[in-house]
Amino acid sequence: MPKSKTHKGTAKRFKVTGSGKIVREKAGKRHLLEHKSSRVTRRMSGTEVVSENDAPRIKRLLNR
Repeated sequence: MPKSKTHKGTAKRFKVTGSGKIVREKAGKRHLLEHKSSRVTRRMSGTEVVSENDAPRIKRLLNR
């Protein structure tokens, strides 16, 4: 049986917390920020826990 490898694209986008939850950055804060209000950009900052439906698929890609 070959070794199972971590999907590196997924590993760069998600982190696993100590309790096993998967955390991601919010989308939309890379470019075209000039016309977005400060309120919107603040709302997009920080991290968020991945939805329950997506978590199993991401865990499989991360070998967890």
